[in-house]
Amino acid sequence: MIAFPSLTTTAPVVDFFHDVVCGWCFVLAPRLQQVSAELGIQVRHRSFVLQDSREQMIEVFGSMPRAKAIILRHWADCAAHDDSARIDIDGMRAQDFEYPSGWLGALACQTAGMLGGNDAHGAMFDAVQWSHLHQHRNIGDAEVLLDIAEHLGHRRGVFADRMRSDEVRQRVQADRAEAAALGIRSIPTVITGNGLRLQTLPLPQLRQALAPLVVA
Repeated sequence: MIAFPSLTTTAPVVDFFHDVVCGWCFVLAPRLQQVSAELGIQVRHRSFVLQDSREQMIEVFGSMPRAKAIILRHWADCAAHDDSARIDIDGMRAQDFEYPSGWLGALACQTAGMLGGNDAHGAMFDAVQWSHLHQHRNIGDAEVLLDIAEHLGHRRGVFADRMRSDEVRQRVQADRAEAAALGIRSIPTVITGNGLRLQTLPLPQLRQALAPLVVA
């Protein structure tokens, strides 16, 4: 059994299942951060990898060029709903690397969580998403992820060793297994303590949906 770090809080907890390559997660994350801070809710970060390898990308999309073309069309939809102009579609389109799966990014997020707890997991997730969707860097390259981790204050060698460990892979798979058991099929998905399931909502609707979790 995987022992996840406990949350040292009596605040209501919501589980945020996300993938580092997911544009809709990028749109939702800052809204969720804002509302959770306003209401005193703890967000627990969980990994949900849509495709975990190049082979799965090809199986789903037909080819790697087609994967990138289709996903960038999804990016356009996400950009139209983002609260600020953060998603650089043209920048990613101009890059010559294949569109990455979210597997290595999930390993990096879980590594940060092992080393620094849930908040460190969230910080890594945000930084990897920023690097991917705004800076159009190749987050399928482990060295890019280690650069991000080092920028966040992690010791590069320690982080690299932990990221390669079986325990980190098991943590990613445990989150995926829990998502499957919960019947989660798409992301982002936020699950609340009262069983409510939310996806990408505008800020006012998200606030309205989460407010009942807080006891006056």
